[in-house]
Amino acid sequence: MQQIVTELLDLLRLERLEDNLFRGQSRDIGTRYVFGGQVLGQALSAAQQTVDPVRRAHSLHAYFLRAGDIEHPIVYDVDRTRDGGSFSVRRITAIQHGKPIFFLATSFQEPEPGAEHQLSMPEVPMPEDLPPLTLTEEAIDKLPAKAQRWLTKEGPFEFRHVYPRDELHPVKRPPYQQVWFRLVDRIGDDATLHLSLLAYASDFHLIGTTTLPHAISYLQPNVQMASLDHAMWFHRAPRVDEWLLYACDSPSTQQSRGLARGSIYTRDGVLVASTAQEGLIRVLPGGEAG
Repeated sequence: MQQIVTELLDLLRLERLEDNLFRGQSRDIGTRYVFGGQVLGQALSAAQQTVDPVRRAHSLHAYFLRAGDIEHPIVYDVDRTRDGGSFSVRRITAIQHGKPIFFLATSFQEPEPGAEHQLSMPEVPMPEDLPPLTLTEEAIDKLPAKAQRWLTKEGPFEFRHVYPRDELHPVKRPPYQQVWFRLVDRIGDDATLHLSLLAYASDFHLIGTTTLPHAISYLQPNVQMASLDHAMWFHRAPRVDEWLLYACDSPSTQQSRGLARGSIYTRDGVLVASTAQEGLIRVLPGGEAG
């Protein structure tokens, strides 16, 4: 297994300090602060460790309160809110330097049969028919140092964009995009681990979808972007080490906030999860973004 995947799996397993208290480390992915998907995946992992293993997460709702410090561990405090006959609910607070940086509420359910339907997957090329998105060394050299670190840092997920966009020279386009993604190496069959990894990956591309009609990019020095909240519903068991399609759209952007929605499908067209996220999109008059 590639070292970068092993490192990510170790981050999600967490250190148990007490029955309901866990500690997680951070991985430098080239950004100034802790990646939101990491906190999301770690919080879900902490909650899962306090629930009957038969029960699987079916939904989560989170708020990002403060930027995470990548140099210090994060403590996850799990509140065992309810254990019913079929469902369990947990509330998780992520803490750094004595202050909450993140809240998560998540619900778990025992598997049971019932009616099923789903919306169809968009008709798009298969991932092997799409090239990976790359930037030339000349283009990277023109970027600020922190942007260079982000774009040149090897990540645990591979992405293939159906409609690639030149982030250095963005143009206006409709508010939707489709992106294939998968973990760069195979892992085992632990279903709860796959759910935490899917939560981690779901934080990619959502906010970016809201910028498409406005021809602005996260690489612009005067653009400030941050996740404000995140919601996710798990419909069916995913495998993140096989190709998944992230179909995203943005119904609205206003008051420096953008809303994006996502549907995650297997290559066979099975809908495994849905997401929604609102993010800060602030274009400053000039200078460096915060």
